[in-house]
Amino acid sequence: MLLVWPMPSIGSQKTNKHGKGSYYAYAVDTSRCIGCCACMRACRAENDVPESFHRTWIERYRVRANGEVEVDVAGADDHVFRAVEKEHVAKAFFVPKLCNQCDNPPCVQVCPVGATYQTGDGVVLVDRSWCIGCGYCIMACPYGVRFFHPVHKVADKCNFCYHRITKGMNPACVESCAFDARRIANLRDPDDPVTKIITTERVAVLKDEYGTKPHVFYIGLDENVR
Repeated sequence: MLLVWPMPSIGSQKTNKHGKGSYYAYAVDTSRCIGCCACMRACRAENDVPESFHRTWIERYRVRANGEVEVDVAGADDHVFRAVEKEHVAKAFFVPKLCNQCDNPPCVQVCPVGATYQTGDGVVLVDRSWCIGCGYCIMACPYGVRFFHPVHKVADKCNFCYHRITKGMNPACVESCAFDARRIANLRDPDDPVTKIITTERVAVLKDEYGTKPHVFYIGLDENVR
């Protein structure tokens, strides 16, 4: 289920209009994504993501005329969509997914040792030196964005390339997207062009019914996306 909202409702989120500095969010324009997966490759290279795992991925949706929906994901190793047989579909599109950096993150709530925590600028991080690999946060995430790192033996996920954004740089996936399908925003800056999009246009979030208050906002999200 998704919620479509014209946002000033974001102003009710506890940290947006308070505090100093940045408060990060993503805007994803699904109409611009062509499924090239450059973002997945850039993420792996930037963050040393192990083979067969991903911090961000692209889903391909194919909706048949009878309403049946088929979803597949680009290969985690080669980041390429497999060819499909030619068939009639009513519509087809791509949807990027990543950690939603929730304002009310369940992963933080269930971590027994405080290894998963939320920064003052809204990004949820994992401290590898504290993580005991219990997997509670992986199970608690309603978006399925966390995985157990096979080398470091800890929970892992997208962190908006925190080491880059805190230096004024774009995340690797944003930098690599030639079509501006992904953009990062500072919600505390009303003049930020991406913040203006989020607060004035119709955007959607995934699984709003869980009350996590995600900070990945989708433009043009199809009702079939789950």
